[in-house]
Amino acid sequence: MSKYKIILSGGGTGGHIYPAIAIANELKSRFPDAEFLFVGAKDRMEMEKVPQAGYNIKGLWISGIQRKLTFKNLMFPFKLLSSLLNARKIVKSFKPDIAIGTGGFASGPLLQVAASSNIPCIIQEQNSYPGITNKLLAKKAKKICVAYDGLERFFPKDKIIKTGNPVRQGLLNIDNKTVEAKDAFDLKHGKYTLLVLGGSLGARRINELIEKELDFFDTQNVQIIWQCGKLYYQQYKIYNNTNNVQVYEFLNNMDLAYAAADIVISRAGASSVSELCIVGKPVIFIPSPNVAEDHQTKNAMAIVDKDAALLIKEEDLDADFENKLSQLLASQEKQKELGENIKKLALVNATKEIVDEVEKLLESK
Repeated sequence: MSKYKIILSGGGTGGHIYPAIAIANELKSRFPDAEFLFVGAKDRMEMEKVPQAGYNIKGLWISGIQRKLTFKNLMFPFKLLSSLLNARKIVKSFKPDIAIGTGGFASGPLLQVAASSNIPCIIQEQNSYPGITNKLLAKKAKKICVAYDGLERFFPKDKIIKTGNPVRQGLLNIDNKTVEAKDAFDLKHGKYTLLVLGGSLGARRINELIEKELDFFDTQNVQIIWQCGKLYYQQYKIYNNTNNVQVYEFLNNMDLAYAAADIVISRAGASSVSELCIVGKPVIFIPSPNVAEDHQTKNAMAIVDKDAALLIKEEDLDADFENKLSQLLASQEKQKELGENIKKLALVNATKEIVDEVEKLLESK
């Protein structure tokens, strides 16, 4: 039977959305007649990105709990109740054979309702330190697919399978796209290209750094693809097409962006780290210090400890950035070493292995 009904939930940031889309695409290739439905949070980027990928999505009225007392926190119980009721309606009407959660606000209510309706659930946890949603859902999930070792501290050991994180399939073959990519971005072929990634919403401190260092990049013969993020685009778009700089709110063609890059500066969210391992370019990680248990630093250190990337903490940027980047630019040998070492850490079959687990659950049902 291949007329399965599959419901997926994950969102808030690209780090939760793209793994869900990658899993759906692999399932679709195995079960062309299957029916898919995504569930996301209203007003978040999944409501735009999922339909762009060709899937239907329904939105729940849900958001996270803020760390300090705010009006949004007072609204949280109402949002949660509304989301649980709506998730129940969606599950009842769609009648899924399986529910897959990749993290983010909406996956909590959706998987909670699916599990209590005896629908098998599978969680995909991207980080070295899980969010509260997945920790709460772990008891009800049949399987938990993870990307890092040591997650028995948070999840039942017998449910854990180490698969790695799903990545966009287009990233698997970028090695011979460099010329095409530089042409697509209208870049000069004799210059170093620096790709700057702050995550889908943007990273304030990275954006401030890039703005401050524009003259320095000029002296280093560097051109920049700068993804400044949705929250900051209006502020930084004035630099677009000046001084060899291209500013983007969001990059839809990530395969070409990675192919064009000689060096990447990036946050260390789990999906970004997984993608960068596959891409195999020299990376300077600037982890966000504003995440639970400082998990981005832990994600990055897992790579840095294997001589596969550089790391600069936000607090050290003013003192260290120019020095570290100019040393890296000056050493072809170091660039090659970092690129080769990070590529050895790639778990390229993650999507396939996760979908193998989904398939087993579907067949046992």
